[in-house]
Amino acid sequence: MKILGIDPGIGICGFGLIETTSRMGARALDYGAVTTTVDAPLPSRLKELYDSLNEVFDETKPEVVAVEKLFFSKNITTGIAVAEARGVVLLVAEQRGLVVYEYSPNEIKKCLTGYGSATKTQIEEMVRVHLGMKQKPKPDDAADALAVAITCGFLYHQGPDNTYKFSNSRK
Repeated sequence: MKILGIDPGIGICGFGLIETTSRMGARALDYGAVTTTVDAPLPSRLKELYDSLNEVFDETKPEVVAVEKLFFSKNITTGIAVAEARGVVLLVAEQRGLVVYEYSPNEIKKCLTGYGSATKTQIEEMVRVHLGMKQKPKPDDAADALAVAITCGFLYHQGPDNTYKFSNSRK
């Protein structure tokens, strides 16, 4: 199963494509980040993100999409822009008829490390270990996207009728 993980952001949007080989086994196929023009108006940035994500989806051909849920910290202005970027991600996936699975930062941390308050460094290291990579993936946004995809892969299982089932779906 090819799972495209997305770490949504308006300035930098990370993506990571994995292929699951078993419930606990996966390998990275592609990862990176798309960026938008910092000083451009928000509508232009959203259009840039939309166009870039369409290219990523065209190139990676995912079977499902896993997206990090929005987490509001102290800066609500940044949170709103991330929410708008998430909307673009969800739109691109929906236009392609792909099922989207959403995971909170704590779910991702707990799934990868067993600890819901794991640090960013711990998550990056576990991404490296789970995917058998020699180095931690860069940029950080791509590592976060791979973590989302790995979480989806862990929660994925094949049923007795050879159909695939996921938990924690929005659809």
